[in-house]
Amino acid sequence: MGLPKIEQPLFETKLISTGRKKIKYRPFTVKEEKILLIAQESDDIEQVVLAIKQIINNCCPNLDVEKLPMFDMEYLLMQIRGKSVNNVIEFGVTDPDTEKQITVELDIDDIKLHKPKGHNPKIEISDDTYLMMRYPTINEVKMFFTPSEDEVKGVLDVMCECIESVVEGDSVYDLKDFEESEVLEFVESFSAQTVEDVKKFFDTVPVLKCEYSYVNDNGDEKKLVLEGVDTFFI
Repeated sequence: MGLPKIEQPLFETKLISTGRKKIKYRPFTVKEEKILLIAQESDDIEQVVLAIKQIINNCCPNLDVEKLPMFDMEYLLMQIRGKSVNNVIEFGVTDPDTEKQITVELDIDDIKLHKPKGHNPKIEISDDTYLMMRYPTINEVKMFFTPSEDEVKGVLDVMCECIESVVEGDSVYDLKDFEESEVLEFVESFSAQTVEDVKKFFDTVPVLKCEYSYVNDNGDEKKLVLEGVDTFFI
């Protein structure tokens, strides 16, 4: 007779990108803790990305992790961590004035999605034509941090991947319906202003953020602005 199967409780949350779609998830097991530990000890972006995707896939049944915006994935990791351990994340940071390490304790519930001013997924390229951008997934975010011999090509690749559609008057063109070469040719025809507007979209993508106040050894009141899953979690 085999060993008994341990049933894990299921919890529900909503994706912050939609505010509506409910996601079921379970806490970490030893298996996911091991995956996370390997990622924490690795400086390899490929290893970190693989670990994050494995954890989300394991803990969130029936969820396509490849299509999740990065901030949705970060949020889910926080929720899973909260139910697996507790809501308090503790880590050390170095005070820039005293160069001494302080211990930061954050409640997961205090970490909120920050949407910078001027952020807009709609990019106008002419009077009657505009792009609709989609938020980058973990695979596209990885492309920003992966060294490339051709940096310009890397940026163009991410741009091509994250343009969801082109709207011209009453016509809507879904870029998934076009060949990669056609999309690249289209993107290469952008004006300098359009490229700047697309860059602004990426620079202002919503991110998990929290402020933490403390008093250093000099008696000075300091404030830390913490953001991104690599700060809170990995």
